[in-house]
Amino acid sequence: MPTVPPRVREMPRTSPGAVAEGEFKRAPATVIEPALRTVYFEFDSSRLTDETKEALRANAAWLREHAEIEVQLQGHCDERGTVEYNFNLGQRRADAVKTFMVKLGVSPTRAHTISYGEERPAVPGHNEEAWRLNRRVEFHAY
Repeated sequence: MPTVPPRVREMPRTSPGAVAEGEFKRAPATVIEPALRTVYFEFDSSRLTDETKEALRANAAWLREHAEIEVQLQGHCDERGTVEYNFNLGQRRADAVKTFMVKLGVSPTRAHTISYGEERPAVPGHNEEAWRLNRRVEFHAY
């Protein structure tokens, strides 16, 4: 499994009436995602492998320690299959991850799912290595 470097980013926060519509008020602190690992899937599958479950246990432990953090679980697919099929498969993958995370003690109100299907590949290419890295669920904390 590839090593994914930590991501550091500022997330937009808004307060009602605090800023004009369409503008963002930046949070003063950055959100650091050092422990939230991307998980990978087999071809045409939303089944969680033992390796995936191990990564999810570590992610859940980190999230339980950081109760103020919410996550968006982004489901992705490789380019094979129809756009509609891959959108649905990406959603099944994100939902499978959320279900497992909830069983591990993460509140369902802190994990939000979305599917991007094949639209946001992590790695360009039309080969098994690229496809393997594009079949994933990413964790984006905010």
